[in-house]
Formats: sequence, structure tokens, C-alpha cells
Amino acid sequence: MADTINNAVTIALGASLSGALYVGEKIAVGILMPAAGWDAAALTFLASVDGQNFSSVYDSSGNELTVQVAASRYIYLDPTAFVGVNQIKVRSGTSAAPVNQTAARALTLVTR
Repeated sequence: MADTINNAVTIALGASLSGALYVGEKIAVGILMPAAGWDAAALTFLASVDGQNFSSVYDSSGNELTVQVAASRYIYLDPTAFVGVNQIKVRSGTSAAPVNQTAARALTLVTR
């Protein structure tokens, strides 16, 4: 069995986007939401293959990859959406409607 790695990402107070998380050859497989205090919003993702240029993640049908979340939940991510990604940012809300959080929110991105 491959090692599972837990990676903390934080969306800062008044922000909707986390900093970049280097995943290297690992692939995102899940998100562990904080126990409390999540301002209602779905999650979306930005990905980079070179560590400098980030783009919103879309599926093969052209839809932004959107995950419905709530506090204290583990949410499965389809790993095929993150194959080849070198760094990931997590966004509260969508690219068209980001949602600023009213406090710093620490999420855990689970990779394998």
C-alpha cells in the first residue's frame, strides 16, 4: 500500500485561496475539513505543473471541478483529476464567485 500523506493548507482570514502546496509525484485523493467554523462554500482547485503558473481545474466536460463540503467531513477527491499536478491551491467558492472566509481555515489535503 502506498503511503498516505496529510498536507495542511490554510485559507487566510478574509481570503478565498490557500497558498500553494507542493505535492510532487503524489496525487490528491481527499480533503479533511476543519472541525468547525467553515463559512458555507464549495471548494475548487487551482493546479500547476511547473510550480509557477496556476489554472483552475476543470473536468473533461469543461466544468470547474467543484466539491461540496461542510465542517468535520472527509471528502473523497477523484485522483484522476490531479494526475501530473505538481502544486495545488484550494479555493473557497468558485473562480466566478470566490467566498472569503471570516477566519483562517486549516484544511488537510490527503495525497497518495
